[in-house]
Amino acid sequence: MRTLFDKYRKRFTPHWLALAILIALIGQIRPPHLLVTLGPPQRVATRNPLAGVHTRFVEEVETWKIKRGMEMIREMGAPWIVEFFPWAYYEKAKGQRDFAAAERIIAHAERQGLTVIARLGFVPAWARPSETTFTYLDPERYADFADFAAAFAAHFRGRVNHFIVWNEPNLQNEWGMRRVDPAGYVAMLRAVYPAIKQAHPGAVVLAGALAPTIERNRDVALSDLEYLEEMYQALRRQPAITGLLWDGLAVHAYGATMPPEAPPDPGAINFRRVELLRAIMEAHGDESPIYITEAGWNDDISWVNGVTPAERIHYTLRALDYARTHWPWVRCVAFWVFKLPAPAYGYRDHFTFVTPSLEPLPIYDELKRALQQG
Repeated sequence: MRTLFDKYRKRFTPHWLALAILIALIGQIRPPHLLVTLGPPQRVATRNPLAGVHTRFVEEVETWKIKRGMEMIREMGAPWIVEFFPWAYYEKAKGQRDFAAAERIIAHAERQGLTVIARLGFVPAWARPSETTFTYLDPERYADFADFAAAFAAHFRGRVNHFIVWNEPNLQNEWGMRRVDPAGYVAMLRAVYPAIKQAHPGAVVLAGALAPTIERNRDVALSDLEYLEEMYQALRRQPAITGLLWDGLAVHAYGATMPPEAPPDPGAINFRRVELLRAIMEAHGDESPIYITEAGWNDDISWVNGVTPAERIHYTLRALDYARTHWPWVRCVAFWVFKLPAPAYGYRDHFTFVTPSLEPLPIYDELKRALQQG
């Protein structure tokens, strides 16, 4: 006896087969690859050559966003960008370096006429003990970091001329979850500075990038003022070192809830705290320039350090004017942060100038208007 399936098999099999083939073909369809070209060379037009932003394109997977983001920075009138180039991303095994991902960022910045300050750090797993963080680096590995920094500087020689060695080493979490150690950081500079200069003699090597803090518990954080003072003391204790181990100081200058004109105070975090760091430099005969590589205000009014969106706009514009008028020793003021790769769903979103999808926020439009006037 024929089953029901046997009875209708010949009638339906061709249709099911055709449908299965169609589904398989649809599954093979892929959207066309979006071709992103560099475009023609551009130049930044601005009324304030100090203006800059800290970017986060290292975490951006879509090339078109990198290109358009760089265009928007140029259109805003900011000649400087600070970007993080993590050691762990480009040297996943010792001596095996691949700078293709960094090339993508730098090429688009270069084409838009932007000056790149490269922040170097982030330790690969092979260069640190297991169960340590990516900010942990033993002195025995300083030479490996120096080799990477030199290779990076040599690869981008003439295209990237400014380099920050590490980030906020006066914080425990940025120093490998260890007690902060200014002398240890100077020892790192002793290895990295000459390596970069040999690979790229015209390089401007920046030290510091210290977090502004009034904390004095070295198991947590150390005041940026005390940390900088101890960096000079460490230099003096090493007789083999002649001169400095940096060409400029990277500084972080957040305003918290204070306007940019608020006077500096060792017990306060505000924009003009930079002047206290400058005074320490000058007391030690250090006349090298300062690069403000993180700065700004946050407009999350529910956050303890937040201001209103209108205040953030006014403070940012006034900070740029103040720096240009009063600080001849400052080369750039780069605000944190142009955009995030994805929403943070918290106060961090309120440091940005555009959304993750590159929609301009009011502060972007106002800064663009101010920097393009005249």
